[in-house]
Amino acid sequence: MTRCILKGMTIGLLGLTLAGLAAFTPPTDIATSSALPTSAPVDHSSYDRLLKKYVNEKGLVNYKGFKADEKELKKYLDVISNNPPTDKWSKNDQMAYWINAYNAYTILLILNHYPVASIKDIGSKIKIPFVTTPWASKFFKIGGEEMSLDNIEHGTLRKKFNEPRIHFALVCAARSCPRLRNEAYEGNKLIAQLDDQGSDFLNNPAKNAITPQKASLSKYFDWYKGDWNENNRSIEYWVNQYSKTKINKDTPISFLDYNWALNEQ
Repeated sequence: MTRCILKGMTIGLLGLTLAGLAAFTPPTDIATSSALPTSAPVDHSSYDRLLKKYVNEKGLVNYKGFKADEKELKKYLDVISNNPPTDKWSKNDQMAYWINAYNAYTILLILNHYPVASIKDIGSKIKIPFVTTPWASKFFKIGGEEMSLDNIEHGTLRKKFNEPRIHFALVCAARSCPRLRNEAYEGNKLIAQLDDQGSDFLNNPAKNAITPQKASLSKYFDWYKGDWNENNRSIEYWVNQYSKTKINKDTPISFLDYNWALNEQ
């Protein structure tokens, strides 16, 4: 009988222990939990705070400051890395994600090699497009897949979305790029943000010098000519969409030399 009593007590105590263990939830590290996969669109607010802190109204970057806050940038990029867009996201949420990812990883690339005079100084001295350029370097992962900046721009954004205005938003850390916006892109205001970027870019005489007699445009309009001409549109259409000075089909168009100096404050 004693053995039966002891056995019953043991089973009872074991049950209480297992119940206690089941009820106990170990503390979760906040930084780790924020990077866990989620089906909802990514929250870009932490990146937004960094941009407001280290990017001025002209789109120039305080890379020294960013370097001091690199840990925070990497936390955001961990969230980006672990939460690739799904088809359940809206088109604009997906585009905002990829634009933010491109710009944030570009900042990280500069920080990884800082100080540097130009993004073109990074990597091999012999630059073979899509092979040995900084944009071809697969230095990060998204959804477990090794990726490059070229993969985001050409393999995802240009391939999947018929939206030339992404070229007003993607910033390759150079002076002749569009300004780096000092706020994150958000799906619910993406179109307004892209329109604002277009207006800022086309009306900046250092990047597009436009008169009724001639238009000296950014090399973007030459490099991505096929994108601007999609859907029966043209370079003239896009210039007139945002430039205060209008051109017509007879206006001579040339392209400005590209300034690859770092977009640093």
